[in-house]
Amino acid sequence: MKGRVLVPGRASGPLLRLTHPISFWGGVDPRKGEIVDPRHPQFGAAIAGTVLVVPSAVGSSSSSAIMLELMREETAPAAILMGKADAILALGVVVGRELGYESLPVLEIATGRLSGLDEGANVLVEDGGEVRPDGPGATG
Repeated sequence: MKGRVLVPGRASGPLLRLTHPISFWGGVDPRKGEIVDPRHPQFGAAIAGTVLVVPSAVGSSSSSAIMLELMREETAPAAILMGKADAILALGVVVGRELGYESLPVLEIATGRLSGLDEGANVLVEDGGEVRPDGPGATG
């Protein structure tokens, strides 16, 4: 399946599908790379190194600052797949890349199209926006 590229890049990691939108500002601890909003269904989940599927972000212009901190702390997801594009979150990745932090791809893709990918399965995000299973026995 293919998504619309917001920030290019190539990455792989275990799939973590959030069931509800999230506010990165106050919802994610950039030092730990985990969800800290106690009202979020995935409270306590580690996002560091994952291919994070987010239905949408809950708007705060500070989300870009939290993304930048995640990149600086090396606790950012490996990639972000968003059901609805969020320019503020993508901006944090672009700024982080410009500051020399390891970048990560950000795509807009209908999250329903990802239903064939199992939670925790290793997923590859290609530079052109292709998303597919990764690893031994993977089919795409």
